[in-house]
Amino acid sequence: MTYTVYGAVRSRAFRVLWLLEELGVPYNHVPAAPRSPEIRAVSPLGKVPVLKDGEDVVRDSTAILTYLADKHGALTHPAGTLERARQDAWTFRILDEVESLLWTASKHSFVLPEEERVPAVKPACATEYARNIAGIMAEAEGPCLMGQEPMVPDLILAHCGNWAQAAKFPDGGETFVAYLANLRARPAFRKTAGL
Repeated sequence: MTYTVYGAVRSRAFRVLWLLEELGVPYNHVPAAPRSPEIRAVSPLGKVPVLKDGEDVVRDSTAILTYLADKHGALTHPAGTLERARQDAWTFRILDEVESLLWTASKHSFVLPEEERVPAVKPACATEYARNIAGIMAEAEGPCLMGQEPMVPDLILAHCGNWAQAAKFPDGGETFVAYLANLRARPAFRKTAGL
């Protein structure tokens, strides 16, 4: 069965498309914008990405990544193991300490109505981002967070690194730059990015 991924490449859908390329499984891609009719047809909230697996729908990029990695037994440790608990801890830390800052800065740049934006929050988010990236890199166990091979949290963190670059956040330091270069060199990443 072929998956269908909804959401533009320049959104969190990138993570899902990249994972599917890593898995080498067929998929269809509908590059629909948030809140578009195509998205609302599969997700009433209008958020991207959305994955259709047959008639079943999975929403939220991290939930989709976890589902696909578990289903295909790749880029993840088995559920119920200590390694998986450590992997999940990395995932939750990245969402909490990295992605949340990027999302807050984005909301105050172009998402919220102009009268609700507080532009002064963006420099504070960028400073905290740089500090958190340094902490994460200090604990990485190899070229990837958990050793030699990328796992789900690496895909999320690398995507956040791309997002941070577009948002003109600090580069995260030499170790993070090398970490990103390693992941960006992967054929599946390059194909997803159109390189």
